[in-house]
Amino acid sequence: QVQLVESGGGLVQAGGSVRLSCVASGINLDAYAIGWFRQAPGKEREGVSCVVSSDGYTKYSDSVKGRFTVSRDSANNIVYLQMNNLNPEATAVNYCAARGPHGSSWIVLGCDETDFAFWGQGTRVTVSL
Repeated sequence: QVQLVESGGGLVQAGGSVRLSCVASGINLDAYAIGWFRQAPGKEREGVSCVVSSDGYTKYSDSVKGRFTVSRDSANNIVYLQMNNLNPEATAVNYCAARGPHGSSWIVLGCDETDFAFWGQGTRVTVSL
């Protein structure tokens, strides 16, 4: 059974940082494209980042580029999303999602949320002024 569990959300002041974790069970994250998505109150879910290749190349949305970083702990099957210099617009429930499996060497061309079969339950980040 595939399970993704996010953690690390909470309340943070504007300009602060948070690191979210996505722990996977039932799959080997190295064989999956991992996406981070977020849904702000009253808004549709949007993509934040997406690991698009087996060597870890990651795409970021323009709104977070330069401030957010994805990393991977393969030994423990965890993907992290480091979020720096947060602003109130980042208040949202953040989800990790997995697409695959792709084998040992792979590239994916798209990161639309409809491409992802496995989703976590989400972790909420609230950014205050």
